[in-house]
Amino acid sequence: MRVPLSWLREYVDLPATETGRDVQAKLISAGLEVETVEHLGADLKGPLVVGRVLTIEELEGFKKPIRFCTVDVGQANGTGEPQEIVCGARNFGVGDKVVVVLPGATLPGGFSISARKTYGKTSHGMICSGDELGMGDDGSHGIIVLPPETEVGKDAIELLELVDEVLDIAVTANRGDCLSIRGVAREAAIAYGLPLRDPALIDVPGPNAYGYPVEIADPTGCDRFTARTVTGLSAEARSPIWLQRRLQKVGMRPISLAVDVANYVMMELGQPLHTYDRALVQGTIGVRRAAEGEKIVTLDGVERKLHAEDLVITDDRGPIGLAGVMGGANTEIADHGAAENGGNATSDVVVEAAHFDQVSIARTARRHKLSSEASRRFERGVDPQAAAAAAQRTVDLLVLLAGGTAEAGVTEISAPTAPHTISVPADHPDRVAGVTYGRETVVRRLQQVGCDVYGQDELIVTVPSWRPDLTDPNDLAEEVIRLEGYENLPSTLPRPSAGRGLTSRQRLHRRVGRALAGAGYVEALNYPFVAEQVFDQLGLEADDPARRVVKLVNPLSDEEPALRTTLLPGLLGALRRNDGRGSHDLALFETGLVFHPRDERRVAANLPVDRRPGADDLAALDAALPDQPRHVAVVLTGAYERAGWWGKGRPADWADAVEAARLVAREAGAELAPRKGQYGPWHPGRCAELIVTVDGAERVVGHAGELHPRVLKTLGLPARTCAMELDLDAVARAGNDTPQAPGISTFPVATQDVALVVDEFVPAAEVEAALRDGAGELLESIRLFDVYDNAEQLGEGRKSLAYALRFRAGDRTLTVDEASAARDAAVALAGERVGAVLRG
Repeated sequence: MRVPLSWLREYVDLPATETGRDVQAKLISAGLEVETVEHLGADLKGPLVVGRVLTIEELEGFKKPIRFCTVDVGQANGTGEPQEIVCGARNFGVGDKVVVVLPGATLPGGFSISARKTYGKTSHGMICSGDELGMGDDGSHGIIVLPPETEVGKDAIELLELVDEVLDIAVTANRGDCLSIRGVAREAAIAYGLPLRDPALIDVPGPNAYGYPVEIADPTGCDRFTARTVTGLSAEARSPIWLQRRLQKVGMRPISLAVDVANYVMMELGQPLHTYDRALVQGTIGVRRAAEGEKIVTLDGVERKLHAEDLVITDDRGPIGLAGVMGGANTEIADHGAAENGGNATSDVVVEAAHFDQVSIARTARRHKLSSEASRRFERGVDPQAAAAAAQRTVDLLVLLAGGTAEAGVTEISAPTAPHTISVPADHPDRVAGVTYGRETVVRRLQQVGCDVYGQDELIVTVPSWRPDLTDPNDLAEEVIRLEGYENLPSTLPRPSAGRGLTSRQRLHRRVGRALAGAGYVEALNYPFVAEQVFDQLGLEADDPARRVVKLVNPLSDEEPALRTTLLPGLLGALRRNDGRGSHDLALFETGLVFHPRDERRVAANLPVDRRPGADDLAALDAALPDQPRHVAVVLTGAYERAGWWGKGRPADWADAVEAARLVAREAGAELAPRKGQYGPWHPGRCAELIVTVDGAERVVGHAGELHPRVLKTLGLPARTCAMELDLDAVARAGNDTPQAPGISTFPVATQDVALVVDEFVPAAEVEAALRDGAGELLESIRLFDVYDNAEQLGEGRKSLAYALRFRAGDRTLTVDEASAARDAAVALAGERVGAVLRG
């Protein structure tokens, strides 16, 4: 919200010495985020005056039209003689009043003006456009043409209000009242301890039976509708300079008088309005929900297909506006330009000031991707009591500026509502802030906000209509705290009890991150939102549990309305983006929560903030939340080891993904068993399912390997991309992260190598398990160091696996016979289980 300081001063008598920076500091202290203070005209220096064009000579022989003008600037040039100026614009004629900058002046941007020869003539100054003066475009795309009654020689800097300060406020979603000069002025008045001249406090006639007919079919979506009619608007009336300048300063472009007045009142009071050409409205104005598939052409010229939840304004023909968002083109106001072009300018208008449901307007604006100044205000909360005053203010300005006549009829339809009251202990803000404010301070601050307050120890607070965000005692506490000053809250560090450091889960999370980073992976943090079609892209079965998702009621993007059940979509998206930007050797990891819906849906209760929630409160909250296990995943592509003078390097492959899983399991103190598997996005011949033993039962906790070529093509990923994903919480339950001191034996190790021939489909993990079980307690470690397949030597469909077995006893030196016996027992069990035989 852009707030000109000159406009703000109309409603609050700020000290004359206060600058925009001073007001910024006060408002920030009161809790408003004032991002910048723009100094308009800071580097502007006159003379800048009003001139009247006397003659225009068209210069020939140039690539673009050039005009040589003489302009009467009165005595501003010191001689009274006409000023000779060369100008390329063509939107003005002889007799028009224009803005002239004379030699010696400086325009915004440090552009100095002097007499100079151009196009064969000497130009003594410039005829200015709005852009050249830092005003922005007024819609003419050319020279500023002033009203005919403007005095020649008048100072244009003062006339056009070119010097001002504008506060740019980032209004949060709960402070819709501050999307108006009225709301910001109220905050400034409180901050300075000054009275507010509320522009909404004007005399408003009561409703009667003579107003324009209106029917409300959906009082939930529209609980208040005011309609007023103004007739006899002058076709030649234009928005005065002061009105245009105020709109430009707040960031709006002047369009026509009727539209400008509606926009001006919206910025002043925060109440969006709409003006209809009465001649184009057919019959009764209505408010209802759209019929599915109905269409409307909005003011931006776009035909929109309506949804059944859209709230629309109608007449006897059908929709004439998207309620609270944008009007329809079929009742658009026509300005004086239409009359000049042979059309009919609007002379009679119907003014609408209504109050619509916040959620309905927000959903309509997002559904149609049509955010407007009106929808921004309605979805953040508009004062319903201001509608009648805003309509009256609009009528008064149209009568004053366009010579219209306000009809006596007043339509006002409103649903019966009671003011919102909140019961709050007088010391509640004290308990929330940890500061003793006292009852008097609490009552005074709440009254400054606009609340009516009654009671002693227990306060009954009636919330003002312009603050719909105040709904519970904590909101009232926040108002007291922010007005007393956040900077006055004491800074106190919490004192943790002994032994309450990081949980084991948090420590594991950190260890895993450090281990993967040490192995060369780069952490990529992704949003937890996914589109449901991503499961098709990953090749998951129709009944896969990962397809059951938790959907958001109000997602950041309609394209990603669900919470993730796997980390792979975000990681693969990050890998695709980086590969597309030239980084082809990638190894990324992420640890984060995934979300699985519970079978029973529950609604979470609001927890207290003035005390620690009890165990039952926390248990009820946890029961209402989805299951949120922590997963860890990696993705790899390109070279795992780069080539160089040291060697050829090698590409990343499925074994690296499996090794990443082993690395994670070691950090958790768990034993991970890879086994051939097949699941979703992984290549069926290069996929390992990862198994741990929990409470004596095997459990699949993840998969690793190379992704399926079909998935790579669908997602636009590099060939041979590999991935791994583990349920980190399940791995932690299978492990023991208690630090174990290594046992260092004083006795020597006995090493025995065996080469076993097995069928090629037998997994090496099964052979290793058989050797481990058969070797017994003397086996210290086992390592596969060679895989060999040669049909001529081994036979068709056979392979050789060579293992190094290390034997050691804790109390003696093993003899050769003992080591050999353990080896033979291991080989025997492998032969029994998997049909292994010693090679040659």
